[in-house]
Amino acid sequence: MDFENEMTLNFKSKSQNEGFARLAIAGFIMELDPTITEINDIKTAVSEAVTNAIIHGYERKDGVVTLHCAYSGKTIYIDIIDKGRGIENVDEAMEPLFTSKPQEERSGLGFTVMESFMDEVKVESILGAGTKVSMVKTLKSL
Repeated sequence: MDFENEMTLNFKSKSQNEGFARLAIAGFIMELDPTITEINDIKTAVSEAVTNAIIHGYERKDGVVTLHCAYSGKTIYIDIIDKGRGIENVDEAMEPLFTSKPQEERSGLGFTVMESFMDEVKVESILGAGTKVSMVKTLKSL
């Protein structure tokens, strides 16, 4: 696909970088004149995906999270990629309330939140090699 604009950011898998990812995505899409609700929806979905990469992908160990964002017209394409442990069963992981870390009192709603705020969410994962969360949202604002 030919995008009008795109960017890629790589950052360490540190929890403080989740906020950086939220700000970066908001700044990047500002040119499209999204509503406050649209911005917050996208920031929340990105936050959940980045948090999953840090907590589950890298298990809070050093790694690199990649945020790729592009747009064509009013449609925004976002990928969050890690090269962490991967997901054993993607379908199970995407079930509401499923968590692989119940001892940490995780709610298991990360993918559910992403799906509720974005038009499309696709997860590709290979055990031992990492996970890619791809999200799409078309802005309704004029």
